[in-house]
Amino acid sequence: MMSRQRMTCLACSSHIAIVMLFFTISNISYSYGGNNDTDYQALLKFKSMITKDPYGVLTSWNESFHFCDWSGVSCGKRHKRVTVVKMNSKGLEGSLSPHVGNLSFLRAFKLFNNSFEGTIPHELGHLSRLGVLDLSRNKFNGVIPTNLSSCTKLEVLDLRNNKLVGSIPNEISFLSKLNSLVLDDNLLIGGISPFIGNITSMETFGVKRNPLGGSIPNTLGRLKGLREIYFAGCNLNGIIPPSIYNLSLLAVLGLAENQLTGSLPPAFGVMLPHLVIIQLRNNQLSGLLPPSISNCSKLVSLEMNENNFIGKMSIDFANLRDIFAIYLGKNIYRLGEVDDIKFIDSLKNCTKLKVLAISYCNFQGVLPRSIGNLSSKLSFLDLERNLLHGNLPSSIGNLFGLTTLGLASNLFTGKIPSTIGMLKNLQLADFSENRFSGQIPDEIGNLSLLINFFMESNKLEGHIPSSLGNLHHLLQLELYNNKLNGKVPKELLKLSSLSIALDLSQNHLSGSLPSEVGELKMLNEMDLSENNLSGNIPSSLGGCTSLSFLSLSGNLFQGEIPSSLRSLRGIVTLDVSKNNLSGQIPRFLQQLSLEYLNLSSNDFEGEVPILGVFSNVSAFSVSGNSRLCGGLVELQLPKCKEMKIHKIRFLVFIIVILTIFTLFTISCLVYFWCKKKRKSQESQSVMSGRFLKVSYNQLLKATDGFSKANLIGEGGFSSVYKGRLDQVERLVAVKVLHLQNREAQRSFMRECEAWRSIRHRNLLKIITSCSSVDFQGNDFKALVYELMPNGSLHDWLHSVTRMSRLNLLQRMNILMNVACALDYLHNHSQTTIVHGDLKPSNILLDNHMVAHVGDYGLTRFIQTSSNQNSTTEVKGTIGYAPPEYGLGSEMTTSGDVYSFGILLLEVMTQKSPTDDIFNDGLNLHKFAYMALPDHVLNIVDSEILNFLKEDASAMQTSTQDAMKMKESMSSIVKIGVLCSVDSPPQRMNIENVVHELQHILDMLQNI
Repeated sequence: MMSRQRMTCLACSSHIAIVMLFFTISNISYSYGGNNDTDYQALLKFKSMITKDPYGVLTSWNESFHFCDWSGVSCGKRHKRVTVVKMNSKGLEGSLSPHVGNLSFLRAFKLFNNSFEGTIPHELGHLSRLGVLDLSRNKFNGVIPTNLSSCTKLEVLDLRNNKLVGSIPNEISFLSKLNSLVLDDNLLIGGISPFIGNITSMETFGVKRNPLGGSIPNTLGRLKGLREIYFAGCNLNGIIPPSIYNLSLLAVLGLAENQLTGSLPPAFGVMLPHLVIIQLRNNQLSGLLPPSISNCSKLVSLEMNENNFIGKMSIDFANLRDIFAIYLGKNIYRLGEVDDIKFIDSLKNCTKLKVLAISYCNFQGVLPRSIGNLSSKLSFLDLERNLLHGNLPSSIGNLFGLTTLGLASNLFTGKIPSTIGMLKNLQLADFSENRFSGQIPDEIGNLSLLINFFMESNKLEGHIPSSLGNLHHLLQLELYNNKLNGKVPKELLKLSSLSIALDLSQNHLSGSLPSEVGELKMLNEMDLSENNLSGNIPSSLGGCTSLSFLSLSGNLFQGEIPSSLRSLRGIVTLDVSKNNLSGQIPRFLQQLSLEYLNLSSNDFEGEVPILGVFSNVSAFSVSGNSRLCGGLVELQLPKCKEMKIHKIRFLVFIIVILTIFTLFTISCLVYFWCKKKRKSQESQSVMSGRFLKVSYNQLLKATDGFSKANLIGEGGFSSVYKGRLDQVERLVAVKVLHLQNREAQRSFMRECEAWRSIRHRNLLKIITSCSSVDFQGNDFKALVYELMPNGSLHDWLHSVTRMSRLNLLQRMNILMNVACALDYLHNHSQTTIVHGDLKPSNILLDNHMVAHVGDYGLTRFIQTSSNQNSTTEVKGTIGYAPPEYGLGSEMTTSGDVYSFGILLLEVMTQKSPTDDIFNDGLNLHKFAYMALPDHVLNIVDSEILNFLKEDASAMQTSTQDAMKMKESMSSIVKIGVLCSVDSPPQRMNIENVVHELQHILDMLQNI
């Protein structure tokens, strides 16, 4: 008995000892992770997978602090377990550790606006207490984990702005407490599942800008608490299901940019009275625009533009006092009545209105005086492309807040009211294609912020007011096709801001062209044709060094073409036809970059040149000049008469005898001076041939001291600045080499050598180079190029700030330009040249969006053994360089073809080869290959499809043409795939690429 008791006591003692030991260990470990080390270890694992922490938010995550005191971490007061991890907008980069799934007490996990990548760990499904999961604005890829459905308390799931693929999991419908589901801006497909209708707790549902496809499920009508729907840009079709109109609490209906059809119910606004935002733009909706929208008294934004709505505008806006923006444009209100536009009367109570866009609606009638009663906050008024007639009410001058006024393509008559001059904030004014008469009001000179001013195709008369010279921000002025007379005001020609266009053509302007025209140094296009201008063409016109288009056709100009026009280095089109010009055709025209030259119907004499633009009979015209001779055979001009040979010889003999003695004397005097000068000249430039010589100080002045304001690009080898070089009187790009980089010196020499050998319209032109020791006693090397005003192809494809985008035809022309440049380098230059670094940032675009291939720092001359690269040198750019370069192979023309193929696919898909979606064996080549031939539309840039949709709507494109368009895009992508195969011998030849692209381009232009 005693033994049993003793044994029991021993057992008790042992148990107590174990318990005491547990508490001792717990107390020891508390300083390292609390009473549950699991959370501590999970957070450390989270930290270990962060590769970049720019703000140092994780510096507190160490043993000096309890993990509950770490930055971004919150714990429960009772159990000291992690309940919240909040790391929004901290700049963190890395991947998300699956160990986060061990934070079993976690209720909110927020990583909004960082740069996490990789897949979302399925271990997050272990967080049974999780209520908020916000991983938005990161770079997560892969699919949405299906086992998130195990987070049964989840109320907010926000995964927007990532790169998620696959479909929306049906399992999400098991989240019975889900209040907000936001999946915007991903790559999700597979439609919207009807199972979503089971989440009856949902209030916000967003999937906009995903290529989902399919139709809107009728089951959404079960979500009686739904307040916000965001389905814009999801490629949805079919009708808006009737059940949607049963969602009486709905505040946001965002269904824009789809292919929805059908009509809206007459009681639309009664059934959905709480709507704040209606976004139905860019669909195919038809029928009447429901007048019951007047019942939506909380409405802030109404976007119904670009549909097929018909009938009279009968919405009464009087009760919509909070309305901010109204977009009704591009519909077909062809059944409207003559007082369509009267609905403007009902807008006088809308004191918050900032945007009224009702263009392309066929609205008829006289613009009511009540237009002046609109909100003083109105900044955007677009009435273009309607059937409005009568006078423009003077009350328009009451709209002091206007920045944009569009009245083009209506039937307005009478004078433009002088009250226009009261719109001091106006930046764009478009009065074009109406029937306005009378004079241009002097008061327009008060619009000091005006940037674009269009008054073409009216019946305006009288003088161009000199007050226009006050518009110091003006970039573009279009006054063509009017009845304006008098002289071109000097004040207008002093507007140095004019850079886009000055078009005064098709008027009755007279007198000479003032010499002040030379002050328009930034102007790109000037058209003064079809007037009565007389006198000589002023030599100062050569100061307009940025001109690419100049037309003086149809005037009374006389005399010779001034030699100063040789300064127009960027001129592409020059038209001086139908004047009284005389003398010989200037030889310098052969050296300009002209693509079209019209000298017809003048009095030129002598021999027609045969070089430059004159070498292509379709690129110039000299007809109507009866005293011309020679030139190309196709011109069928008479041969130039030979002067009497004996008279010529005698004259030459006399001249030679008279000049030899003088020249001999002078040569003796300058011999020693030249000998001394030659030594200094040899050290001034590595370019002693056909290029201009400049000094460091000249470039310093041109770039305003290489100021940051003029910095337009920076790379490992160089920095590029814009500036104005006095020697060439035009804007240039100055590429300054970073000589601390060993490769920069070699890059400089290669570019210099390359530019001695190549001349092609699609190769970026070098103006000069500079090599000196004037830079703080150090070496300084720079290259000076033509400035390409439209930037790089990379900017057009990927810049978020660029407003306009490239359509299919523009992209094709760019690709054709690049292919032709490569064909020249590989097959038609003096020696075979490999570019070596073809990529979008090295494709530069001029004023006319013509592509020029630049950056020849990695160029190789195949036939020059001394220039062959070793395996240690830089070979292209990651993603664009072919795989064999990574294995040490020499650079070849087939390597350029590979780079071109990748560039082509990037142009068509708007995805760079280093895009985050390309991992686990997937690359841009395979991405495109898998889409051929039937699924190309799924991978091409959505901007292309948007342009095609607009064109199809405007031109009523046939089904056959649509099929041709689809086949063309498939053929283009196929070329890119064939150029970018891994095996060099299997890649396309660049000559065949040019041929195939031209075939596709011809087909596109004929659609």
